[in-house]
Amino acid sequence: MISLEHIHSLTDFRRNASNYVDRVRHTKTPLVLTVNGEAAVVIQDALVFQNMLNRMEEMQEELRVMKLEALQHQVAVGINQLENGQYAEYDEETLPDFFEDIKARGRQRLTQRGEE
Repeated sequence: MISLEHIHSLTDFRRNASNYVDRVRHTKTPLVLTVNGEAAVVIQDALVFQNMLNRMEEMQEELRVMKLEALQHQVAVGINQLENGQYAEYDEETLPDFFEDIKARGRQRLTQRGEE
């Protein structure tokens, strides 16, 4: 969260750019510049910004790996269930009921989460 002391007008920044740049470099705290009273841009130390980008890339890779591991686990569970006969077969008559059941469970989960 950026505090009010780090929000300044673009006009003021233009008048005192070198002071603001020195301040950002020293404090490593970003500045929000406003135009007509609304936030327009953020000025941030380049190294801090690059570190943030690097961390986001690392987190994206960690998330990708976690998703892959979860998918592999679910596939393994499915294979195990198939091998142990824990499955149901459907035909043209029963398949619509199967899909309705899936939809109903999905709606129920959304309702439980308050997202519907």
